[in-house]
Amino acid sequence: MKRLLPLLAALCATSAVLAQAPTLSLERLTADPPLAGRLPRQAEISPGGHWVSFLRPSQADSEVLELWAQPAAGGEPRKLVAAADLLGGAEQKLSEAEKMALERKRISQRGITGYQWCGSDDAALLFPLSGELYIVRLTATGPQAHKLALEAGAPKLEPRCAPDGKTLAYVQGGNLFVLPLAAADARPRQLTSDGSATLGWGLAEFIAAEELSRQRGYWWSPDGKSLLALRVDEAGVALKTRAQIFADRTAMTEQRYPAAGEANARVTAFVLDAAGGPPRELPLPAQAEYIARAGWFADGTPWLQWFTRDQQRLTLTEFKAAAAPRDITMETDPAWVEVHDDLIETPRGLLWSSEASGRRQLLLIDRATGRRTPLTRSPEPVAHAVCADARQVVFAAAGDLGKRQELYSQPLAGGPAKALPGAAERQWRDAKADGGCTRLLVTRSAWGQPPRLELRGLGDAPAIALAGDAPAAELKDYSNTPQPLQLTAADGRTPLNAFFFAPRAAQPGRHPVIVMAYGGPGASTVNWGWGRDMALIAYWQQRGYGVMTLDTRGMQHRDREFTRAHRAAFGKTEVADLFAAVRQLPARVPGVDPARIGFFGWSYGGFLGARAVLDADTPFAAAVAVAPVTDWTLYDTAYTERYLGLPEGGKALAYADANLPARAALLSRPLLLVHGTADDNVLFEHTLRLVEALQNAGKTFDLQIYPGKAHGIAGRAARLHLYRTMDVFFQRHLRPAP
Repeated sequence: MKRLLPLLAALCATSAVLAQAPTLSLERLTADPPLAGRLPRQAEISPGGHWVSFLRPSQADSEVLELWAQPAAGGEPRKLVAAADLLGGAEQKLSEAEKMALERKRISQRGITGYQWCGSDDAALLFPLSGELYIVRLTATGPQAHKLALEAGAPKLEPRCAPDGKTLAYVQGGNLFVLPLAAADARPRQLTSDGSATLGWGLAEFIAAEELSRQRGYWWSPDGKSLLALRVDEAGVALKTRAQIFADRTAMTEQRYPAAGEANARVTAFVLDAAGGPPRELPLPAQAEYIARAGWFADGTPWLQWFTRDQQRLTLTEFKAAAAPRDITMETDPAWVEVHDDLIETPRGLLWSSEASGRRQLLLIDRATGRRTPLTRSPEPVAHAVCADARQVVFAAAGDLGKRQELYSQPLAGGPAKALPGAAERQWRDAKADGGCTRLLVTRSAWGQPPRLELRGLGDAPAIALAGDAPAAELKDYSNTPQPLQLTAADGRTPLNAFFFAPRAAQPGRHPVIVMAYGGPGASTVNWGWGRDMALIAYWQQRGYGVMTLDTRGMQHRDREFTRAHRAAFGKTEVADLFAAVRQLPARVPGVDPARIGFFGWSYGGFLGARAVLDADTPFAAAVAVAPVTDWTLYDTAYTERYLGLPEGGKALAYADANLPARAALLSRPLLLVHGTADDNVLFEHTLRLVEALQNAGKTFDLQIYPGKAHGIAGRAARLHLYRTMDVFFQRHLRPAP
């Protein structure tokens, strides 16, 4: 009882403050300008260090991105170019391949959706738009943009300038081209010629982009004379036909989609001479199923990181000219090896990360011998290396059981790591660096405080705040400080991260609760950074609901034992943890009604939500499942097989246990299924299979489909409708007090 008194006092105080907040409507939650402000995207320090460039949502429509830059020494940001300046009123055009590529990058906006600096003199930037390529040059009289004079036809994709900025490469019609930029009348040179509907050069295949976070398919050599290019042959990949059902038409789209157990694309690597000389294939063993990363060492040697199909082995191999391939290092794990970007050359060896110790840490590898030297000894996992110079490495690491992320510097010669200036207990910081690791572009956020950018050196000099609209003035009216909960996993010993948000106004009797969880590997949702769902949580609070967010075992930013909980099983450990946490909630938070607890989840969280009510022992009164995976044999190879193995032999049982249509007869609680008909990640077929099974089992349920929408159900109108649908569903089945 004594322990409960401070908690009760805090809850009462919080309720009293929140009760005075103005009403937040769903219309305002989805309206323009966003409550969080127009946040910049893809911020970069220019190669010469004079600018910070970024994409910024338009003042007229935050779903349209423009290219901006701000002087690194301080000064006002300036718009370099917008799509409307170049298209002359014409509608922006995107091919299906371009739409899918943006979906892989989780970009739902229009306009200028990607760019890069061209050369090292900070004079030009390159970007694609509506199938064409444009360069904007920074001149004394202001930015000047023009379209490159290239032949019409298929869209020009994945443009990249050579390091010296004198040559441009791009992909068109499945083939790689290079274009000299110095001469106005220069014509492109075609480096490959066998591109077709099923064979392409220089683009990331679906699996690489969606599951390995490799969005590129070619890399310029340091001297700009060669390209390391991947050749992707999809002829053996199963062809799936997606019916993109719109309100006024149905478009049949064919997609090469490798479902679990099926054939992947065959990916091979070549070094191409930019001047048109003969290509050199980089031979890999037959067991090299996935090329996870690729690039060049500073001495001009290409390298590849490749996975076996079971992803229990990751190998770094270099390919010196006129020599046999040589494996530098190998990472193994009886569950799976996590993909990472930590490969940086330093005078003391190659900087690399590994979970071999049981917790991701940085180490140094001798390139010649493969000898490993441990470097960091962080008490919680290292997230990633930011940069390194001759003396030190800058890295991000977790804290507070994964709820915090901070920036540190670590001497390469060894010794303790030191937090960079600006560290705090309840925040989330990450960074990018310039080429010399002398300045950092730091992103800092906290709960209720949207991400903000600052440019800082590695010393004690003051940071320079960078562009970004301030949040809407009313955002502070809806701030909702999380109450951390001490919950225990179903194993009875592992602590789980959870936040609780009390209803805004005190009410007689007990109150309902909405639980938000993802539950899947590779992500975490409970942390002190900016929460994208903060305003939605505030809306539910003022409607009379408590809200709990939860990370189950198997999620990210924890030690290896925690993150490997999904090994050979979906729908088990995370479901057990979810049920255990929900049953602990009434004892941790006074006033919770255990009979009125609902669930909301998306993607893997959608699978978790549907699975949670397809269970005779469920503690939930109702659930919303958006874009759920319902049959893992339909989901892609690299993701599904990483955790469940191939769907054959003894591993087939793991797929059967996680199959939701097979559990249809267990539904005894209200369920709302939501899916976009153009989803190319979790295909609409997933929901259709569960719908058919529920109908055959005689079960009633709610269904909401969004014509033409992909996995993110993007767009203000669609999001508003989705939130209204969920609001009515929870109002009907959880019945909060008026």
